Amino acid sequence: MNEESQPRGVLYIVGTPIGNLEDITLRALRILKEVDIIYCEDTRVTKKLLHRYDIQTPTKRLDGHTEEKQTETILASLKGGKSVAYVSDAGTPAISDPGYRMVGAVRAAKFRVETVPGPSSVTAALSIAGVSADTFLFLGFLPHKKGRRTLLREITETKRAIVLFESTYRIMRLLKEISEHMPGREVIIGRELTKKFEEVLSGSAIDILSQLEKAPEKQKGEFVVIIEPAS
Repeated sequence: MNEESQPRGVLYIVGTPIGNLEDITLRALRILKEVDIIYCEDTRVTKKLLHRYDIQTPTKRLDGHTEEKQTETILASLKGGKSVAYVSDAGTPAISDPGYRMVGAVRAAKFRVETVPGPSSVTAALSIAGVSADTFLFLGFLPHKKGRRTLLREITETKRAIVLFESTYRIMRLLKEISEHMPGREVIIGRELTKKFEEVLSGSAIDILSQLEKAPEKQKGEFVVIIEPAS
């Protein structure tokens, strides 16, 4: 069989739950069972999901540190006709997560890439925020240092809702910055969405900051921060 007639593999980008393991599609479960290998941002996280649904497919790690090396391995697998899935720790891969360089390389090599849609913390948070989301600006995680203050000033002037991600370690800092730059703007925070301790907080940044200072346990988790549009 010459190279042109060999079957060419498919790369599936699979959305997985953002917390509650029941939030996975039937198609995603089928694909994860059928592919030859699953590449994961963290195999330890993904194996909890696979174990829940008795999926025995082999896994390999592909994170920000291994993406370049593993991309070459994936391209070789696809060339050999194997099917590959890629999942992040939670939600849709390559959105404020590793994977987009690998996907770009696979597309450039003319292999087929299919999306298997699933949960998104961005749309999940917006759906329960009660703000106009006809148009919004998603910025993911703000840079830790360089360009952060400039970006915050730009956010102040936008007329669209802003959606940000933040972690346990920097949520208080972010709220302080919002209170300085946008003291009158409503803020809605989705904390640990779809998980056991899911919570939605709303009010000014100062109000929410005060709530979290009084209850330090609420500073823990994964946060989606929505800033209402400027009036």
